[in-house]
Amino acid sequence: MRKIYNIMMLLAGLTFFQACDTDIDHPTALTPDTFVLNSPPYVSGIYDLINTESVLLTCSQPDYGFTAATTYRVQVALDNSFENFVTLPTFYNSAKMEVDASEIAVAMVNLLGITDEADFPTGELFSVYIRLSAELSDGSRQVLSNAIELPQVKSYFALQPMVMPENIYLIGNVVGWNWDAATQMVPVWGTEGKFWVMQYLGKTDGNNAEIKFNTAKAWDGNDFGMKTADIDDASGTLAGISGDDNIVIGNPGWYIVVVTTEISGRDYIYHVQFLEPKVYLFGRVWSEAGIFSAGDDNLFTVPDISLGADADFVSPAFARSVSTDEDGVRACVVISGEDWWHTEFMVFDGKLEYRGTGGDQTRVSGNAGQKLYINFTKGTGKIE
Repeated sequence: MRKIYNIMMLLAGLTFFQACDTDIDHPTALTPDTFVLNSPPYVSGIYDLINTESVLLTCSQPDYGFTAATTYRVQVALDNSFENFVTLPTFYNSAKMEVDASEIAVAMVNLLGITDEADFPTGELFSVYIRLSAELSDGSRQVLSNAIELPQVKSYFALQPMVMPENIYLIGNVVGWNWDAATQMVPVWGTEGKFWVMQYLGKTDGNNAEIKFNTAKAWDGNDFGMKTADIDDASGTLAGISGDDNIVIGNPGWYIVVVTTEISGRDYIYHVQFLEPKVYLFGRVWSEAGIFSAGDDNLFTVPDISLGADADFVSPAFARSVSTDEDGVRACVVISGEDWWHTEFMVFDGKLEYRGTGGDQTRVSGNAGQKLYINFTKGTGKIE
């Protein structure tokens, strides 16, 4: 009888440990109601944001039921209702945060709605309310902390720093005015805010191409066209440009489109160029010494406009075979003021890849007599 009892206890113990192992292996994810943002030790002191680098915040980790990688974002308001608040741009992955004081100052200017430095109440002490939002690394299970008050904050007229755009997109009837289909322009190596793209600007449904640009895939009020872009006379003549707001292309065809960004005070100036669609084959596919300058001999054939956007640019036949130990096959467009390799690209396993802001591209071999084919619309290509 004792043996039977011992066996039963052993089985029960094994079942218990199996259940525990299962809970450990597959923890239950919780969505907590809140978590605790601690008041800073010197919360009653004066926070002079212009003379302070950062504000230290600490919090408890939200109880997600397991140790989780958590993203924290700081929200700032001028009253504890948080009906109006600003989420600061920097996020954190630690429960201890050195919050940039200048980000708080910029948020306060936005919340106060002040646009002129002369109107800012310099010397006034504000009550500033801060809370955190937390979420898992995949953006799920967002939760808010309690709010804390910094009762004596001295701020200044702070503006968001002007920075060069990281992206520029081309939209128009050539892509159905669909931001999801918009053309992402290619950054020029070594020049911030400068982008280029080879774009088909032929007729669509019998109508001339019409285009605009933006730094985001959205109609957010920052798009630019005829009213706000600076288009040089040579581009206007080449492309037959007109229009009131959209840039209308009177001479349908392929163009290299270049956008160069200039920051003037608090304004962006976008210089837009339309250039002939010249693509060049570079490197030692020509001779032992190679060709590293643009000329008629190494110029690609531009597809006839009647073929539409889905057509290949074709290089001249390679004069000699090149290996990956040499310069390989290289191709580029040439933009005034830039070295040719700043706008270089190559085909890898059928995919067109641009150098952009990256390092030197992997070398690609080729045999004498072969040609390089590039479809800029599909982003594909081949050597054969």
